Amino acid sequence: MLFSSYSFIFVFLPLSLLIYHGLRCIGYQRSSTFALTLLSLFFYGWWNPIYLLLLIPLTFLNFAFAKLIVDNSRRNPHITKFIFILGLIGNLSVLGYFKYANFFVDNINQLFGLDLFLARIVLPLGISFFTFQKIAFLVDAYRGKLEHLNLLDFSLFVSFFPQLIAGPIVHHSEVLPQFRHKGGISSQYITMGVSIFTIGLAKKVLFADTISLYATPQFAAVAAGTELSLLGAWSAALAYTTQLYFDFSGYSDMAIGAALLFGIRLPVNFASPYKARNIIDFWRRWHITLSRFLRDYVYISLGGNRHGSFRRYTNLLLTMLLGGFWHGANWTFVVWGGLHGIYLVFNHAWHVVRRLIVGSNKKVSSAEILFGRAVTFIAVVIAWVFFRADNIDVALNILQSMVGLNELVLISDNYMGLFISIILLMVAWLAPNTQEITGYIEPAGAYATDTVNNLTISQDFKWQPTLRWAIIIGMIFAMAVMFLSRISEFIYFQF
Repeated sequence: MLFSSYSFIFVFLPLSLLIYHGLRCIGYQRSSTFALTLLSLFFYGWWNPIYLLLLIPLTFLNFAFAKLIVDNSRRNPHITKFIFILGLIGNLSVLGYFKYANFFVDNINQLFGLDLFLARIVLPLGISFFTFQKIAFLVDAYRGKLEHLNLLDFSLFVSFFPQLIAGPIVHHSEVLPQFRHKGGISSQYITMGVSIFTIGLAKKVLFADTISLYATPQFAAVAAGTELSLLGAWSAALAYTTQLYFDFSGYSDMAIGAALLFGIRLPVNFASPYKARNIIDFWRRWHITLSRFLRDYVYISLGGNRHGSFRRYTNLLLTMLLGGFWHGANWTFVVWGGLHGIYLVFNHAWHVVRRLIVGSNKKVSSAEILFGRAVTFIAVVIAWVFFRADNIDVALNILQSMVGLNELVLISDNYMGLFISIILLMVAWLAPNTQEITGYIEPAGAYATDTVNNLTISQDFKWQPTLRWAIIIGMIFAMAVMFLSRISEFIYFQF
């Protein structure tokens, strides 16, 4: 059941809101939490009921591990550590089996000339996202950061449908207090939720799905053996760069908007990343909750920057390699993560060199900012080619064409794809993002910080719960619904 589908928008979501708010109106606060948990499990099971046979037992097991850790933390630290490691291994083993078992078997066969067989394993939707949330929960339990343990709240934390399948990766400190909130829900939550959801729906249906018609065929053509021209390669790369931007941005908006309808504020996961002035800035804006998770639970655990520059850069590179592998069982994702790791190492090193040359108080000029944005964007586009390609050879083929080494026959629609990509990129570069328009504020918690919003827009263009904005949002919604017949899955569903 996709967010951008008739069944979700006109059936599941309205019925869920009716049940949830109906129970709260008559005073059944905990019953509404229980109902929302069941509705979230129904939403997940709609894709394939067998997925619930994994999600539900893992929820109970992780809660049991967390409770044992908390109960034994002071009495017996050795047992606490053993339980924590057992829980960590259990979660990673489940993720490893479902997501990477086939990958490792295939590579072992290829490397050693073996013929090992493992039946194709169906990847449960959202397993990477909810596994990371559970791991963070266990780590915080072990670090003594859990203040309250409740099975119902934890079950909703894991299964809450707006963020279950593709994030954001929510930290327990951000949402568990909200689940326990009693009383009414502000009408502004509802109006802002509808507005943000509609903006996200438009990004997905009108922008991402439109440009995908030009990105997908060209990548498929290269996978089938075609070599693109210089123009065709840039058309393919920019079309996918644009598609991924609006697909993921649209999903993030729809997740936040849907959650607001239930009175829950989710963390911002997307803050105009193509406006980034360097690659460090990019990762403060793109998939923000994943960046924070990797920083807090991988990079810092590896030692962070506490043991000198060499260890710092090594830890940074390892973290990004793991982040790339997290996205999928394919060497293309490892290369993508490795590229971003190298980008970050060079970016941090450049900051050190620049301070030595011009001093730490030297203001960055407008020309430097513009140059930094251009270099960052091109570096990101190059990495996206690996991210999208079926294999390394396809990615290298496209990159060769992008530098003019494969000047062959053009694929049809190159000009139109390139033109639409540039128009949509102008929107991404120049238009305010959803948070800037609506003034949405994310919840307080371990992850939540001020998101990067540098644009100050006129009050005339800022969202308000007024008739004027109701008409605008209504028109956008109507336009998006007209195109729902060509719905496609969100790209991040595959991760």
